[in-house]
Amino acid sequence: MDALIQEFRPAFVDLNGDRLAETFSPDVQANAAKLQAIWGRGNLRDVTADLDFLFYSDPSRPRMSQQETTGWVEMYLSYWKAVGEILAVHGLRNDAKTSNSSWTTVYEAWKDLTLLVIRGYTHHEFENWTIPCLYVAGKYLRVFAIQGDEERRRAGGTGDADMTIMQDDFDPEEEENKLLEDCARVLNKIFQTCFNDRAPLEESRKWGIYYVINLLFKTHFKLNKTTLSKNVLKVISAGRGDMPTLDKFPKSQQVTFKYYEGVLAFLDENYVVAEQHLTTAWHMCHKDAKRNLELILTYLIPCHLLTTHTLPSTELLAPFPRLRQLFLPLGAAIKKADLRAFDIALREGEEEFIKRRIYLTLERGRDIALRNLLRKTFIAGGFEEAKEGAAPVRRSRLPVTEFAAAIKISSGEEIDTDEVECLLANMIYKNLMKGYIAHERGIVVLSKTGAFPGTKV
Repeated sequence: MDALIQEFRPAFVDLNGDRLAETFSPDVQANAAKLQAIWGRGNLRDVTADLDFLFYSDPSRPRMSQQETTGWVEMYLSYWKAVGEILAVHGLRNDAKTSNSSWTTVYEAWKDLTLLVIRGYTHHEFENWTIPCLYVAGKYLRVFAIQGDEERRRAGGTGDADMTIMQDDFDPEEEENKLLEDCARVLNKIFQTCFNDRAPLEESRKWGIYYVINLLFKTHFKLNKTTLSKNVLKVISAGRGDMPTLDKFPKSQQVTFKYYEGVLAFLDENYVVAEQHLTTAWHMCHKDAKRNLELILTYLIPCHLLTTHTLPSTELLAPFPRLRQLFLPLGAAIKKADLRAFDIALREGEEEFIKRRIYLTLERGRDIALRNLLRKTFIAGGFEEAKEGAAPVRRSRLPVTEFAAAIKISSGEEIDTDEVECLLANMIYKNLMKGYIAHERGIVVLSKTGAFPGTKV
């Protein structure tokens, strides 16, 4: 514990929040020996005595108020207890108490620490430069919650499962993510701790707001409760005048926020706004962050398809084999106006598309494939007889049967003229085709200029 506090002191004196937050990192892979040294013999009395001396009696201790000192002592004592549980679950404890270790106990111990960190800002005068401590506490709380829930699923549920069987309000889905649900509530406390601070901006906890928001977004999406994320956006939209602007935060946090903001707009079918946010995230994302770039493209490609009717190039998708496998067959089918190939590609990627919440959006891409098919049919219709000296004009009156034949060949399915007229009317309504249907005469009258907007035809 002495070595840990020796790391704390220079970070505290230099007002270095990042270094201060590193002093209670629970990363076993990177710091196994350090964590074992902190745990020592696992004697609570010895650790309490060490902390009392180092914070209250040691002449070289940094100067701070009694309230703040109490806050740090309580926090590091709770951290020591959490370290014991973390080492136990990894089988690295120096004592024999490892048989009852689990990720659930790790989560509960780290939750106690996180609540004490929050209390440090509300009751113990922690200053805003220490905000990275809040982020580290919330970040690992989420990690341990996910690991705890996975452990419980592998074990077939909790030990008190028999008790819950008789409850008519038992929710299997909520029980499945019990710890992550609880984690979301704690993260919301961190959010409120930052957002509700009324100190002047330079001294405000609001400098931690986007760190916490991004943790909340990740948690809500994992729980499939995106409505909660939309509520967060509404709250910060109402209070943005008193908050630091997004560009004052690290680029990694900016990219994460813009990504989720874009996805939320995407889920609301506001594709123009979604495209703007996702494009910003795409341009700001580090070129080596392939996984993040892939996630952004997963939603940006469907946005482009609907807003500008453009398809991703082979070069763009080259670094992303999974996206190439999903989107290139759809793109090829749209370009060729092959309805049957489009349906097959959509069906083969259905599971992944549904998982990513883009299936219904991509399904609308069939309209673009149909538009291209109707356009080809229009072009194949040739030109009307031109008057002497006049420029040739494309035949603008086409029988519905010609379009019906094209759709039948492309889709490989039988279709009657009423269905064809319905499809044509839908194309006209969506402004993918300009003209009208003369039902009595069985023809479609297309515009002589710009029959298919945006295609130069």
